[in-house]
Amino acid sequence: MNKTTLLSIFTFFTLPLMAQKSTFTLNDLIPGGSSYYRNSVPENKYLTWWGDECIEQDIHECRIINKKDGSVQTLITLEQINDILQTADRKIVRHLYDTSFPYAEKSLVLLSDSNRRILIDWKEKNVVWETALDIKAAHLDWNFPASALNSQSSTLSPQLSLAYTIDHNLYVLTADGKTHQVSSDGSIDLIYGESVHREEFGISKGTFWSPDGALLAFYKMDQSMVSKFPQVNITLPEYPVNSQPSSATSSRCATMSPDPYPMAGETSHKVYVGIFNPQTDKTLYLNTGDPTDRYFTNIAWSPDGKKLYLIELNRDQNHGSLDEYDALTGEKLRTLFTEDNDKYFEPLHPIQFLPWDDTKFIYQTRKDGYNHLYIYNVEGKCLQQLTKGTFEVFDVLGFNKAQKTILYASNEQDPLQQNVYSVDMKGRRTLLGNKTGWHNATLSESGNYFIDNYSSPTIARNIDIVSTLNSKSSPLNYLTASDPWDQFQVPEMKVGTIKAADGVTDLYYRLILPTNFDPSKKYPAVIYVYGGPHAHNIDASRHWGVRGWDIWMAQQGYVMFCLDNRGSEHRGLAFEQATFRQLGVEEMKDQLCGVEYLKSLPFVDGDRLGVHGWSYGGYMTTSLMTTYPDVFKVGVAGGPVIDWHFYEVMYGERYMDTPQTNPEGYEKTSLLNKAKNLKGRLLIIYGGNDPICVPQHTLSFMRACIDADTYPDLFTYPGDEHNMMGTDRVHLHNIITRYFEDHLK
Repeated sequence: MNKTTLLSIFTFFTLPLMAQKSTFTLNDLIPGGSSYYRNSVPENKYLTWWGDECIEQDIHECRIINKKDGSVQTLITLEQINDILQTADRKIVRHLYDTSFPYAEKSLVLLSDSNRRILIDWKEKNVVWETALDIKAAHLDWNFPASALNSQSSTLSPQLSLAYTIDHNLYVLTADGKTHQVSSDGSIDLIYGESVHREEFGISKGTFWSPDGALLAFYKMDQSMVSKFPQVNITLPEYPVNSQPSSATSSRCATMSPDPYPMAGETSHKVYVGIFNPQTDKTLYLNTGDPTDRYFTNIAWSPDGKKLYLIELNRDQNHGSLDEYDALTGEKLRTLFTEDNDKYFEPLHPIQFLPWDDTKFIYQTRKDGYNHLYIYNVEGKCLQQLTKGTFEVFDVLGFNKAQKTILYASNEQDPLQQNVYSVDMKGRRTLLGNKTGWHNATLSESGNYFIDNYSSPTIARNIDIVSTLNSKSSPLNYLTASDPWDQFQVPEMKVGTIKAADGVTDLYYRLILPTNFDPSKKYPAVIYVYGGPHAHNIDASRHWGVRGWDIWMAQQGYVMFCLDNRGSEHRGLAFEQATFRQLGVEEMKDQLCGVEYLKSLPFVDGDRLGVHGWSYGGYMTTSLMTTYPDVFKVGVAGGPVIDWHFYEVMYGERYMDTPQTNPEGYEKTSLLNKAKNLKGRLLIIYGGNDPICVPQHTLSFMRACIDADTYPDLFTYPGDEHNMMGTDRVHLHNIITRYFEDHLK
């Protein structure tokens, strides 16, 4: 699919509305629904790598797939594994779905079952080790080759060590079965071995093994100085009827569950980087100086495990430096280079050393306006820019050491796609696998192959096994899944572009027509909006990335519309930074361009427009309802930001600066100041224990509306956090639907 094809025609994919086609239920369409997996999730195969052997994981066995013809042979069975476990007087496992094969040359399988992890040698028929953990309280990091974790390298030493945390303390289990307690004073205020900086800057974990497994780098976060948001826990103990709690039991009263939450412009936490040596049972900390108002991100080891690299970012997030530390002393050796941006600099990827040259590494940056790959040497000199163009590199998937190529994902093929490419050291890029759709790839250890699990607007799911050695060779198609929606009446969809409010930039939209569409009728329309950074709504995945609720609403007789405005992801730095210091302002202007497009359609009733979104989309919904009160008749805002004063430091200050340095921006974008403008029907929904957009947002807005004599509606999910899960999610979408049915039709 190329851009011209995508946009030059009114792109409909329509299924015949035959009498035998079923209508959807909300349970069919919403995760958590009783029939969701049966009627909305395409068939899947669970594949992984054992070196370069592709393994299919199933309930009763794991099978080796022949990469030429797709035939299979049994590798291990559930019965064999359970015989080994029973002989070792261990509890059996129930399936082989959660398996991995961390060492290409060894007959070792790692099983994950309930609250334990087990390493088994199936040829020697013995349990190498087993650990039982409270998974709800534990964060795990296994010392396995990176190929087993992220397909980036096969150079890690099999030390069979495990790092994990329980109750905010860090532990290490070594291959000899010895448990090392790295910390003992962990608490809500002092956290070891977990992700920090509220998982901004690409941070998703808190422990980092050296390549040889000899040392463990980890984060330590001190939150004692951070203000605590007073969350309330209403989960009460159960008592017999008519009984009273004794002095030995808990009170019936709700309890406080404070959440350290640094709001924009206020005191933030402090982060330290430690290095633990299991051989000496000692820990040292990097000598970074006072960590106040500094972010330590993107931790990476040198190939020899003697140096540790990290990107240090100032609190203003406009200046960063790549720093090198001695892993044995903790002393800073040097700064390799710095990077600045007049708005913000957001590092998301650690450096990655080339597996064929320990003196060079990949650095990802958007300094030319788009995220691209650069090669630097260990002296900090930029040697070359490997990728270049008006597209974004999403991530490095791994390497092919023999070919000296880097495998990565990008949207070079089309702005709405994610494809797999290789690039050699001369910058020659090669598209690998199918050209259409949205591709998720997992590389084999050598990088000679990858599992390509992808979809497109007309493909529910394909799984191919692709060779990276010859881009012209045909992939092995291992699965072509039928679309479970084929049995239903699926409404017509269109994807195209309109101009942004700047009159120049193309914005992608998705339009869904009501089921059994009659062009002579006038229909109400609902805009689904997110609009914020690091997210998009429209892509070339299955059914254009449509949400199940949009399909449900189309079935109820609504035109559904979605627009990815400026400020959203995958379109380059200028596209994203258009909203800097005034979040919501330019985004709303773009959404109004979408409104004008909707009103131009003869079948849309311009007097019956609704809007719905969650989180940033909840902010956008409330903003649109109060900034353009005569445009929208009904809105449903979920988990909204209301005032950026109340949002957290890292995200909020990146895009808005601080309230002290940007008072005009904070004042202009605060919805507390706009509560008086509300005219239409607005329902706000929030999780009673939301740790992301804390309840202060919603409650403050309700207070402002009371004071201004305006009348929003309110619904809460007690005990839920930022998103509703399971059956609560189905209930949520029933509530949203009912509100539009009651007030927009």
